[in-house]
Amino acid sequence: MAFLGALAGYILSFIFLSYLIPHFIVALLLKPRDLKKAYNARWALVTGASSGIGKSLAVKLASQGVNVVLVALQDGLLDATFSELKAQFPQQSFRKVGVNLGKPGYLEQIDKETADIDVQLLFNNAGYMLTGFFESTPLEQQMANLECNAVCGVAITHHFLAKMVQKKQRGCIVFTSSAAAAIASPFTALYAATKSFISSFGASLAVEVRHHGIDVLVFHPSPVNTRFYDKAHKLDVLDFFKAQAVHPDAVPDAVFRCIGRTVWADIGTTALCFRLAMKLMDYNLMATITALMAPLLPDFKKAMQSKKLS
Repeated sequence: MAFLGALAGYILSFIFLSYLIPHFIVALLLKPRDLKKAYNARWALVTGASSGIGKSLAVKLASQGVNVVLVALQDGLLDATFSELKAQFPQQSFRKVGVNLGKPGYLEQIDKETADIDVQLLFNNAGYMLTGFFESTPLEQQMANLECNAVCGVAITHHFLAKMVQKKQRGCIVFTSSAAAAIASPFTALYAATKSFISSFGASLAVEVRHHGIDVLVFHPSPVNTRFYDKAHKLDVLDFFKAQAVHPDAVPDAVFRCIGRTVWADIGTTALCFRLAMKLMDYNLMATITALMAPLLPDFKKAMQSKKLS
């Protein structure tokens, strides 16, 4: 019995250390990479670039001397960000592509606006959350959310990756996933599912393209204080995470530390805790317990009451 206990201890230690050590090495010992120098890159493209994490990534890229294509919904926010970056970094070039990434047709416009440049740094960042019972939200809205959160990242990545490989260019492809990818997430089912897809897709793609000199990173940020929550219904759990949120400007340095050094990066306390929780408990068991306990959750009761009244 003593041997089995010791063996179990060694196995658990290995599991946790194999997770924690790479994160600590990157976070504590390594500096953010200069992507212009690392990949000899002139242009980057960032989706969801008009605000939040996307805007902060664009600012960081421009500060390293990289020209940036800003892709986001065509609205006043995109125009304001475009003008702001041009004024802040007059030595850099910027392009804006106003498209709806939740509706097919965006790739043709992106291709048209970038046909004469080589995009070697791709940041698939766009995404948003629908909340509530899955069947209560119209299918059209669900499919638009699926397109924006997952499908557009696949299409845009395929487009620019094929060009990089054909031209033998080095570069990086970065996906903004979420800590929600690690757990069952009631009332945000499609969001968690799309982020889980992106995390798996990015990890598999990283294996395929590294020999081309192209690095793939999927990062799972903890809550960030952005406009991300604007489209979400009020949920107690979201209010809790919003209270822990950090400013988006805190994200780029952490991301730039990880590019080319790891495939998955969990950034912030919430993401680390979620991933560690899944090492303590099997996903199936946690999902089963969540399903059994859901009717006791305040958000579940509120949602049920709302359905009865509608």
